[in-house]
Amino acid sequence: MDTMGRHVIAELWGCDMEKLNDMSYIERVFVNAALKAGAEVREVAFHKFAPQGVSGVVIISESHLTIHSFPEHGYASIDVYTCGDRINPNVAADYIASSLGADKQETVEVPRGMGPVKVEAPQINAL
Repeated sequence: MDTMGRHVIAELWGCDMEKLNDMSYIERVFVNAALKAGAEVREVAFHKFAPQGVSGVVIISESHLTIHSFPEHGYASIDVYTCGDRINPNVAADYIASSLGADKQETVEVPRGMGPVKVEAPQINAL
């Protein structure tokens, strides 16, 4: 059976603290990441927390991109899940990491819809 989707889970460290706390900036980055990957954007919802942090989702026809940021730690957790084989979720994840100024990106890609979940060792990139 072919995979039904690809789910990239990324830990972004050493990110620009101001960018991680700027909801409008993060929203633009995530929409642009989806478009750069060739996805079709459907809905966008982001929330700014007090005193800091942003959570959000970009719903795409092919699934979703999500974030939760921790500006005080220079850290963001992101997910990019795409159904089918037309879109490479790593394109979006790499764009997000670069746009947030991450100096380290730990990524795990999980094939979805293949039966028992098999998670490979994370790929660690110093950016």
